[in-house]
Amino acid sequence: MEKVETIEKPVLKIGIEEKVEPAKALVFGIQHVLAMFGATVTVPLVVGGAIGLSGDQIALMIQAVLLAMGIATLLQTTIGSRYPIVQGSSFAFIPGLIAIGASLGMAAVQGALIVGGLIEALIGWLGVIGRVRKLFTPLVTGVTITLIGFSLADVAVKNFFNFYADPSGGTLLKASAVALVTFLTTVLVALRAKGSLKAMPVVVGAVVGYVVSIPLGLADFGLVKTLPVVSVPRSFPWGAPVFDGTAIVLLLFAFMVSIIESVGDYHAIAAVTGSEINGKRIARGIGSEGLACSIAGLLGACGTTSYSENIGVVALTKVGSRHVVQVGAVILVLLSLLPKFAGILASMPAPVLGGLTLALYGMISVTGLRLIKERVEFTDRNTLILAASLIVGLGAPQLPAEFLATFPRVIASILESGMAVGALTAIILDRLL
Repeated sequence: MEKVETIEKPVLKIGIEEKVEPAKALVFGIQHVLAMFGATVTVPLVVGGAIGLSGDQIALMIQAVLLAMGIATLLQTTIGSRYPIVQGSSFAFIPGLIAIGASLGMAAVQGALIVGGLIEALIGWLGVIGRVRKLFTPLVTGVTITLIGFSLADVAVKNFFNFYADPSGGTLLKASAVALVTFLTTVLVALRAKGSLKAMPVVVGAVVGYVVSIPLGLADFGLVKTLPVVSVPRSFPWGAPVFDGTAIVLLLFAFMVSIIESVGDYHAIAAVTGSEINGKRIARGIGSEGLACSIAGLLGACGTTSYSENIGVVALTKVGSRHVVQVGAVILVLLSLLPKFAGILASMPAPVLGGLTLALYGMISVTGLRLIKERVEFTDRNTLILAASLIVGLGAPQLPAEFLATFPRVIASILESGMAVGALTAIILDRLL
């Protein structure tokens, strides 16, 4: 008999299956979009900037991401878990996307997302998620999440000082000022804001940083003028997908992290809404996320995962209707049809992004460390696994390119990814010791 967890029912103003009058649904839907928007848009901005995409290509990627996340949210709330969960771009994919995009091109990113998404969907729909979760113990998951943040540290710092756009350092003072204002605004909103504003530190920080950068001459809106008012994102914007085995293997680690994160979010939203949580519901949710990732690959977007920020919105507003979340998904789809809007986001100065990600990437690592602190007993065995995995994950990406060239390409790609090599080390040691 299937195990069903029953959770004490909290007080909700509007339940999961209840519908809301259109005007209120629109307001609540916009609130969900604002809560997830900053983090979701940050992913294509960081990936595009790090691998050298042009402004119009980054705008194209943002359009694809908005459309893919809207579709992913609709899938999650209909054929998936049917919880009021919003899907957004996953930070777990950033290191892999940058590595693949820089070495093999965006066509290989498309192929890896399509195949990886199908694998994730099968893991969900075939009910084998329990076996996958056994590999990712709290120790392994903690190491992996910690290394995601650490592996992105150089990207955050380079954006902070505007290195990608101005490696000569001519705008260093202006860039540092904008990044610092953005960082402080984001932190203050996260710590001091009240009500729904507290759920939107990234959006507020980005707006303030963007506005400050304009009179300093760091913002360039030339791209916005060249883009059409309306256009529909097309499939395979980076050309025919390339199904490269190395890229697929590298991105699978991100998929596994995303699965673990999402399962945790399903339990969290069940607790917030007082719903039951069972294996079938989890399986459907992971299956729909995998399908959504494959669709994201078709559209040239990024990988998707459930967003904890929006669970916080449900807890805050006491509105648990999945129909409200679906309104938010439709808003995302409509925004994806506006290239000029995507162009404004793509024109965001790198120091603004640096100020945002200085806090965001650090919080990813802290989340991993907190998981280890709270869920892992510090025995000699676990301490050894933790120490070895972190050192390997931090050290392997520092190996010179000419040395990595002596390895088979799959192994070299894993060694270049701190998250992948650290997770693999932790899994192997956790099984053997």
